[in-house]
Amino acid sequence: MDVDEGGTDSSIDHLLMQREKYVGKALSIAHEKPLHIIRGDMQYLYSADGEKYLDLVNNVCHVGHSNPRVVEAGQRQMALLNTNTRYIYKVLTQYIERLARTLPSSLNVGYLVNSGSEANELAVRIARSFTGEKNMIVMEGAYHGHTTMLIDLSPYKFRGPGGKGKSQPWVHVVPIPDAYRRKGENYAKEFKNVVDESGSIAGFMVESMLSCAGQIPLPDGYLASAFKQVRAAGGLCIVDEVQVGFGRIGTHMWAFEEQGVVPDIVVMGKPIGNGHPMAAVFTTSDISASFEEMEFFSTFGGNPVSCAIGLSVLDVIEEKKLMQNAEKIGNIFIDGLQKLKKKYSLIGDIRGKGLFLGIELVRNRDTLEPAIFEAKEIVREMLKHNILLSIDGPLKNVIKIKPPMVITKEDAIKTLDSFDKVLSKIGRKGP
Repeated sequence: MDVDEGGTDSSIDHLLMQREKYVGKALSIAHEKPLHIIRGDMQYLYSADGEKYLDLVNNVCHVGHSNPRVVEAGQRQMALLNTNTRYIYKVLTQYIERLARTLPSSLNVGYLVNSGSEANELAVRIARSFTGEKNMIVMEGAYHGHTTMLIDLSPYKFRGPGGKGKSQPWVHVVPIPDAYRRKGENYAKEFKNVVDESGSIAGFMVESMLSCAGQIPLPDGYLASAFKQVRAAGGLCIVDEVQVGFGRIGTHMWAFEEQGVVPDIVVMGKPIGNGHPMAAVFTTSDISASFEEMEFFSTFGGNPVSCAIGLSVLDVIEEKKLMQNAEKIGNIFIDGLQKLKKKYSLIGDIRGKGLFLGIELVRNRDTLEPAIFEAKEIVREMLKHNILLSIDGPLKNVIKIKPPMVITKEDAIKTLDSFDKVLSKIGRKGP
């Protein structure tokens, strides 16, 4: 019997039984084979039965599971002081200034909170405060958080399993500018039609690269055109960098920079604390001033421990050159996957940048019939090779790669080799 230090049965069967009894059924388990994970170390997760898994899914642990630099920073600060932002302490202003320096100079006022959901909701509140309007534009397939308002702003949820469709008249949805499935469409015209139909708007909320919509990079110039139209209608431009920020794309700290735009509000989360619950919102001084009539306070947002952890994450990104690593390893993945695409017709599209990649699987490259079953089979088979992957996209046929940024060349080569073996077993060969 597997027993923990307290003498309690911690076998996976017992844990699953407890979970079934006490945990809400809306919370799912990753992978068809439940994994009893007991330890994480950089890009690896270790299970109770002694298996070591390469983690290509958990982008939250941005600089590595249990990164010793981050752990030490949290422990040291926790032993010294943890309080709230009603008090003055150096690490708060030190951290928020450090974050601001990574952004365009106009985005110089920050709010620290506890989750991407809290941050996105705050961003919408700020936009509504500044504009005096309520209407919001979002992208089809988007997921921005789990609060009631953000579910209303997330087509991925309200049009997905259990959703009841769009329920709020102030929500306006633009089609996904998918260059693979919707090649040749006039995306700018589509966007303008939605803006014109929306009337006065508070803002446009968009991920700089689309995640739940299928790991889709936005076409060149898309945000510049969209931002121009939104601002002409009196709205603000909000970019959600929760999935792709902090250097994940390799060439830039923030994915919106690749589009050559400066948003009015930036939201960041997930990797900001390497697994510690943190998030942030940055905007301009003028926009922030409109939000000052009612006091804003987040009990735990910006506490000293969170700030110390956030600083350590930035230190590791810079000192270990993890942006450069993301670009290098991302290119290895892309080159290898493109070679596999020539070999297996099941691979329809390879997309993304750095360590934010998508592999869209199709049964027919002409009809683009989604290979839903095959996607599940590949993830299942890759698990047998001790590699963790997952599926996303509106059609559930996109395998996503978004690992901790400390992944190595050897990890990428192992993944590509395993992927080749799995595809040779279940994939369609030939162009």
